[in-house]
Amino acid sequence: MLDQTRNAADGKPVWHNDDGPQAFATASDDLSEDRSLIDGVSALYEDGKTYISAELAFQKTRASYVGKKGSKAAVFGLGALALLHLALIALTVGAVLALATLVGPLAATLIVGVLLLAGAAIFAVMAKSRVEAISSTFAGEKP
Repeated sequence: MLDQTRNAADGKPVWHNDDGPQAFATASDDLSEDRSLIDGVSALYEDGKTYISAELAFQKTRASYVGKKGSKAAVFGLGALALLHLALIALTVGAVLALATLVGPLAATLIVGVLLLAGAAIFAVMAKSRVEAISSTFAGEKP
């Protein structure tokens, strides 16, 4: 004989028969599992939003730090380049003065000037070849 009672722990109907009590599956069990899945997906979504906002805050802080330190490094680098430029000017003037005693001031100026222009031309040709190599690498691509 089948006999229905309520389980004291969760209030779900339980059928009793000669084999013992068996849980009776109801539509509310399915809804409970669906709610559990929806709650899990909601928690996952919220965790994802939290992770993304924390990651964005971290990257903003990191970019700010790099920007501050990078600007100071750029200032020191420009200072070094300015001093290097002044040193090269001093060497050029010194070369002109040293040659002036041997060949005269005008010839010394021309010799130093031509040598500097030749060096500049060599560097320009080297830079042009590097730019052409880069251009030929990306020639087939469209923006």
